[in-house]
Amino acid sequence: MDRVDITIIGGGPVGLFASFYAGLRGMSVRILDSLPELGGQLTALYPEKYVYDMPGFPSVLAKDLAADLVRQGTQFNPEVLLEENAETLTADGEGYVIGTRKGLQLPTRTVIIAAGAGAFSPTKMGVPNEEDYEGKGVYYGVREKAQFADKRIVIVGGGDSAFDWALDLVSIAKDVKLVHRRDGFRAHEDTIEKVRKTPVEFKLFYVAKELHGAHRLEAITVENLQTKELERLDVDAVIVTIGFKSSLGTLKEWGLEIEKNQIKVDKLFHTCLPGVFAVGDVATFEGKLKLIATGVGEAATAVCVAKTYIDPAAKLFPGHSSEIERPKA
Repeated sequence: MDRVDITIIGGGPVGLFASFYAGLRGMSVRILDSLPELGGQLTALYPEKYVYDMPGFPSVLAKDLAADLVRQGTQFNPEVLLEENAETLTADGEGYVIGTRKGLQLPTRTVIIAAGAGAFSPTKMGVPNEEDYEGKGVYYGVREKAQFADKRIVIVGGGDSAFDWALDLVSIAKDVKLVHRRDGFRAHEDTIEKVRKTPVEFKLFYVAKELHGAHRLEAITVENLQTKELERLDVDAVIVTIGFKSSLGTLKEWGLEIEKNQIKVDKLFHTCLPGVFAVGDVATFEGKLKLIATGVGEAATAVCVAKTYIDPAAKLFPGHSSEIERPKA
């Protein structure tokens, strides 16, 4: 394989913007992602969810935002390797060689790790036979809102995803109940207030105990944690939004400094390895905010620092995009 200027590990929003900005600076790029399509969590977990905190978009569907980011991030023709994992990192005289799960050896001058939360899997309710109902009434995200039209829905959780889906689905569903183990929430205050003004029924201090149905989900039994009383709710779907378990996998074996499953970086997004940077949710530093809006800024900075690492004569700040002579794709 040819040596590229930057290998970006992660094809989510931050990785895609890094690819775009590197192309803008005339750098060759390779993107590795373990998922079958670009877009990261926007496409894999909540494509039909609205994003409200992206500059320039009062609201935008995650899948639409992802599509625009893919178009932007691939316009300079980066090499894209999907369903591929970066396993090893070996220094050589010109940078590094990344070894992949499928046995490829990928030479690169620098590396930008934009792996989000790493490999992720949904946190489950922990009730008996839960796996038997996956895709048959139990869901860990919403890929198509239309499948919940006129359905009786229970949403389990008390965070942003739970409230966002309650707000999005209440207008098309037959009935929506929100089940949460306490009366405190981890969602934005504005969204909580909006949901409270809808017909969504709150089942607070309740947890899921049992699922029922012959061939697909027909009902769920919940337990009141205060009274220990059990209640059976007839449902068509349970949407579980109690988080995801993430892992950095083999990245932990690269000699990076890891803190709480995140990679420590300095103010220029250097890791402890020369020429290796980390940006987005996978990176940690004092004052870190896990937003797409802040992550893309980190990506632009890391790309510019990587440019000067490869070519010390290059300027760190290339000028505003409206003033740059645009490289040909």
